[in-house]
Amino acid sequence: MAVLRKFKAIRPKKGLESKIASFPYDVINSDEAREIAKGNKYSFLHINKPEIDLPKGTDLYAEKVYQKAKENFRMFVKEGWFIQDKKEHLYIYRQTMDGREQYGIVGCCSAEDYYNDVIKKHEHTRKAKEEDRIKHTDVVGINAGPIFLTYKAKKSINDIVAGIVENKPVYDFVSNDGIGHTVWVIEDEEAGDKLISLIGKTKKLYIADGHHRAASGAMVAKRRKAKNKKHTGREEYNFFMSVLFPDNQLMILDYNRVLKSLNGHTEKQMFADLEKLFKVEKEGKKIYKPKKKGEIGMYYNKSWYKLSVKPGVRDNSDPVKSLDISILQDKVLDPFFGIKDPRTSDEIDFVGGIRGLKELEKLVNGGKFKVAFAMYPTSVKELMKIADSGKVMPPKSTWFEPKLRSGLLVHELD
Repeated sequence: MAVLRKFKAIRPKKGLESKIASFPYDVINSDEAREIAKGNKYSFLHINKPEIDLPKGTDLYAEKVYQKAKENFRMFVKEGWFIQDKKEHLYIYRQTMDGREQYGIVGCCSAEDYYNDVIKKHEHTRKAKEEDRIKHTDVVGINAGPIFLTYKAKKSINDIVAGIVENKPVYDFVSNDGIGHTVWVIEDEEAGDKLISLIGKTKKLYIADGHHRAASGAMVAKRRKAKNKKHTGREEYNFFMSVLFPDNQLMILDYNRVLKSLNGHTEKQMFADLEKLFKVEKEGKKIYKPKKKGEIGMYYNKSWYKLSVKPGVRDNSDPVKSLDISILQDKVLDPFFGIKDPRTSDEIDFVGGIRGLKELEKLVNGGKFKVAFAMYPTSVKELMKIADSGKVMPPKSTWFEPKLRSGLLVHELD
């Protein structure tokens, strides 16, 4: 059964929340972070992307980068930009995007649940990224950003949350990208305890986003446990900060592909191969956005095409192979375009659905890319089914929006 625990959050001083809150460390690069944080000494990017305060070209994995993060965090606390709650609480974090709301319970989950598979995974982690977050977490001594978890929605949980959010929030602001962020401290101990009990009856939690943060949080717990001869299991390092959203409130956007070449093939050969797998219909200049599973949009030579998966092509016996993204990868990108591993190939790039399909046209028309594929979004149900099977999804299968903000709530490990 899932473990959820209250904690004493370190959080922004009232009035600084919109200045401190930042994108997660892994959705922007160093140059973007520098630009976003320019002129804003309060930005949490000074802690989550501390290289922005060091000379350009600094090795991102150098010891001084992590020490700078620690120095900046301590400075935020010393200056009073961060405060810490005196009592342990759970919190509610609401995000609002285009009128759609999602309500997450923020607390700490057990590292043991990560290892015993109560917390389900659906993708592989990369060693370098994992070690980076391990080092950052261990040196700074905090969970800088929450792990994005989901669970099968329960009315009993929703009812308690609905009662809590009738109260006044501690933070309520709209970020520059138009996303609303609202945070409540659950002061009602009985309500918090009830949520812990109900989540405790949940057999499975699923990582929606943040596999590297989860892996690093679990590994830091394991390493600190090994070093602590007086380990009890109650230490803060045994738990990592998470936000738990019900599955029926989440939205996954499409995660699209752009390819640099036809891999030495002709246009005629490409269409001949595609027609073995799909019904190919030319849509012309009008953008074609897939309307259901089994449809893929293709942009090539200033025209859009609708690709409909033919009967018998999909392997419905396997939750991974049945994905549209798997069909495209296994039957098109690998054998025809020569992209065997999309994580390492220089011939492919990925475009999150938040950027829209106009972006695909722009990239192809610009000449750097030859062809683009627009995908129908993977569903939360498919994600859960794959995680339950113990398998992993193809790389870049899901794009969750809105992105969680880092710095609104921080969990200290010591």
